[in-house]
Amino acid sequence: MNILVFQHIACEHPGVFRQFFRETGIDWQVVELDTGDAIPDLERFDALWVMGGPMDVWDIDTCPWLVAEKEAIRHWVCELNRPYLGLCLGHQLLADALGGLCEAQHAPEIGIMEVSLTDAARDDLLLQGIAPKIKCLQWHSVAVTTPPEDAVLLASSPECAWQAMRVGSHAWGAQFHVELQETTISEWSKVPAYAQALDQVKGPGALKEMEDQAAQHMIQFKSNARILFDNFCRVVG
Repeated sequence: MNILVFQHIACEHPGVFRQFFRETGIDWQVVELDTGDAIPDLERFDALWVMGGPMDVWDIDTCPWLVAEKEAIRHWVCELNRPYLGLCLGHQLLADALGGLCEAQHAPEIGIMEVSLTDAARDDLLLQGIAPKIKCLQWHSVAVTTPPEDAVLLASSPECAWQAMRVGSHAWGAQFHVELQETTISEWSKVPAYAQALDQVKGPGALKEMEDQAAQHMIQFKSNARILFDNFCRVVG
């Protein structure tokens, strides 16, 4: 399997999935869009993963490469019909590129929070085997409010209805982070936009509290990531 990964900031990489890539011998290529990397020929890849980032889907003036990225996502999902996984911004870009809508939230979600899977997730090819309620890392202030036309709701939270979705039969997006590893929160806290949002929403001392909560749930985080990864590999075949 050959996976193409779109990144928007160096610290938001596939995280724990990199270990799984190594263990299973998967080839993967990173395109760092924020540094000017060009999108390669998509035909050479079996799957496309799109990661998170501090920009928003509408920031085309400051991040003009978002235009080409959305075109690539649209081509990948609608014309090449190959497996897609988008996390956080990658989830929002999937919605935006396919005619959905993303908007700023009234209340941002930041912290270790609970997400509830829908009945549809029970038999979903990507999420089957994951518990109906899970703890996960949230760090976002924008949400998908109108999904693409043929989207299926797979997970929700009180502040964000479209926490996870499947579009068609082979494209998935998740607003929450499943790639978490021990260093993730510390690394992300060094991004000014993330640090500012954390302080505004959670107050002083929130970073240590979030790191402690993440450590308590790290076994579950990695278990869910492994289930999702194994499921995705079966989808790709």
